[in-house]
Amino acid sequence: AGVFDPLGLAEKATDATLQRYREAELAHGRIAMLAVVGFLVGEKVEGSAFLFDASISGPAITHITQ
Repeated sequence: AGVFDPLGLAEKATDATLQRYREAELAHGRIAMLAVVGFLVGEKVEGSAFLFDASISGPAITHITQ
């Protein structure tokens, strides 16, 4: 079947390198999905008493500074 590479970035890559790139892409994608879930959960539990004594408020984007 071949590798989808419209920009030709993998022309000189070996099969082992391409396999490593695929594994890294999957790992980074999974981490990004977990980050989105964490962001959404942070929005949902805003003001909840079981985290940080309900001292965190506002949108999740500002939680890190509180």
